[in-house]
Amino acid sequence: MLIIIVFVPSMTFTPLLGSGMYQLATQWQAEKAQMELATNTVGSPAADLFFSLDEERKLTAEAQAGARSTSRERLVKQRAVTDQAVNAFRPLVTLDTSNGQEGLSDAIARTERGLGLLDQQRRAVDAGWASEQEAFDYYSGVLESDLSVFTVLSETDHSEVSSKAQTLVDIFWVVDMIGREDAILARGWEKGHLTREEYGLVADAIGTRKHLLQSRVIPSLVGNETQYRTLTTSKAWHTMTALEGRLVASGVSAETNQVKVRADGPAWRSSVDVINPQLLELLSLRLESVNRIGHSHANQLFVVFISVAGVGVLALGLVIVTSWRLTAILRRRIRHLREDAQELQERLPDVVARLGRGEDVDVDAEVRMLEPTPDELGELGQALNLASRSAVYTAVRQAEQHRGFQRMLQRIARRTQILIGLQLKKLDELERRHEDPEVLEGLFDLDHLTARLRRYEENLVILGGGQPQRRWRKPVRLLDVLRAAQGEVQDYRRISIEVEGEPWVAERAVGSLVHVLAELMENATAFSKPPTPVEVRAARVSRGLAVEIEDRGLGMEPEQYAAANDLMQSPAELDVMTHADDVRLGLYVVARLSAGLGLQVELRPSAFGGTRVIVLLPDPLVVDRPRAVPGPATLPEEVPQNPTGPQPRPQEPAYEDGQLPTRSRGRAMAYVTAPAAGSSDRDDTPLSSDRRPLPQRVRQANLVTELRVPADRAEQTDQETWAARDQPSRSSATIGAFQRQSRRRRTGDDALQPNGSPELGSPTTEDR
Repeated sequence: MLIIIVFVPSMTFTPLLGSGMYQLATQWQAEKAQMELATNTVGSPAADLFFSLDEERKLTAEAQAGARSTSRERLVKQRAVTDQAVNAFRPLVTLDTSNGQEGLSDAIARTERGLGLLDQQRRAVDAGWASEQEAFDYYSGVLESDLSVFTVLSETDHSEVSSKAQTLVDIFWVVDMIGREDAILARGWEKGHLTREEYGLVADAIGTRKHLLQSRVIPSLVGNETQYRTLTTSKAWHTMTALEGRLVASGVSAETNQVKVRADGPAWRSSVDVINPQLLELLSLRLESVNRIGHSHANQLFVVFISVAGVGVLALGLVIVTSWRLTAILRRRIRHLREDAQELQERLPDVVARLGRGEDVDVDAEVRMLEPTPDELGELGQALNLASRSAVYTAVRQAEQHRGFQRMLQRIARRTQILIGLQLKKLDELERRHEDPEVLEGLFDLDHLTARLRRYEENLVILGGGQPQRRWRKPVRLLDVLRAAQGEVQDYRRISIEVEGEPWVAERAVGSLVHVLAELMENATAFSKPPTPVEVRAARVSRGLAVEIEDRGLGMEPEQYAAANDLMQSPAELDVMTHADDVRLGLYVVARLSAGLGLQVELRPSAFGGTRVIVLLPDPLVVDRPRAVPGPATLPEEVPQNPTGPQPRPQEPAYEDGQLPTRSRGRAMAYVTAPAAGSSDRDDTPLSSDRRPLPQRVRQANLVTELRVPADRAEQTDQETWAARDQPSRSSATIGAFQRQSRRRRTGDDALQPNGSPELGSPTTEDR
């Protein structure tokens, strides 16, 4: 990559050098072409045409005024001269003026179009069809077009040349103004008067000429041109201006609408014939000055171009050679530094991966320090040492903090779950003890809130990297799974469940599926306006079992659906501390549980405007209906009328075909549908609905003393200790059942409920 150090300066400097050389060459060629056009190619033919047309205009006016026959002869000769000038000018129409002044081609074209009517105008003059004013207007118009060519030629890229060339154009306009006066007065000398229009044209020409001379031409004369500043003080000039003054002072007669002209023609002609050559000499001097300055500047540009090109090429070569040498030295040194950095690069990801797997990493052993050198590259090596050590140390610290926080979060959640289990037990005792409807209603509400609280605690466990503790050992009907999830939702009354057929769910998926469906139902009720229903539909599909949860809320934006579905497809590792303010923590829980089970969860827009969530259970999680298992023998149990001490925790009922229990009076729904953490050894799978509840299993309860193995206190969790401590003993349960059945026999009370099921809370035994 260090080759770029050679190429970048070279490639940067080369365009700059090339651009500068191109601009100089272009400017030099443009100025050279402009000067060539102004002085030779276009300027000379245009000047010849100007003077020829000016003279023909004057002689045409004299011929139309009925002057002597010599005027006609002179006109014929002048027409021949003008034809030569026109023939020399017309090839300029096809001239390439791309390097010349802008607008030059248009000015030449306008002049050529005017010259195209020259023969027609001459025939009209000879035949007497054209009036004196028409002939004057035609020649003046062509001359103005020719003067526009000079104006365009004066606009060069060099400011000094343009300024001096503008004065040259002003002198041409002065000559044209005198020519206009001469042509109009040529008619007046013969007729002895001028019309009002002719008088106005003469007055305008006199005023324009005075302004150009006094304001623009004479102040700009320099060098040899200064001698012509006395042009306006010469005798001939005084004679011409005196005649003009008498003409202007005489004014237009109100009676005849004309201006009388004295017989001053010879005096006018003699003065004009003296002034015109002087103006031509001034034009020649100014043209030489413009030509000299323009070509001098063009030559200077050429010299600058050659100098810049030579120096630039030399500097470019020096830059390339120097950069190449420095690059070769730096490449050798950086190659070694890169090899060390690559080794470090290969080692750091391995360290981070090991930290992610929970392994311990020694920072000093994993980071190999680079040997520094006393220069900038050595400082870079030292910086790499510090950066690599800091990176590994920071990764280790963050991994330790993250694992510690997860452990602390799980520990707190587990302990909270134990308290929730105790609270559920107490609620169950209170529900069995009280029969007041208002009290029971309050207890049921507390029981429902406790069930939701347990789900939230399981969320913390899952977000902390753990797994929920609820386990089932037998398949469960999907309808019971959906009802269990519904029981853990705050606004469960709005949820309607519809299941097609009688599908069953594998035991290993029951606990997590209940949690996933409860989170999605909670989300559907929370983001839809009461009392709109939340519809839950389930049916077998070709690839498994599909559950649809559809609400009628506001829905989400398309990008939000895409983000949620991406999360479900690939749940990222969640750092709870960095997502503390994220309202989508429930979606993270659903994504983690779904990924563990292999569920496919997809969010879509609903036809009602809300959201429809599709949960697809794959075929391995869908099982056939299990066969009925014969129920165990029951033992009579008697419960005291007025219990004074703490009651043992009631055994969880089991139902046939994996049916989950439903809420009933005197039984805590949260305790029944989801046992507390730490009871993984207890059979939570529902059995047949026509069988009595099974008692909880107590480890080593039926073993003789010699075969019992002491429990490892290091492996025994607080939850297991609490569960083992709260299990009722076999003997007390048997005695209690015996007393209760005896009392009922004496009183004649039936122990069965109207539906034929055993009384809830009556523990049974099972063969151990």
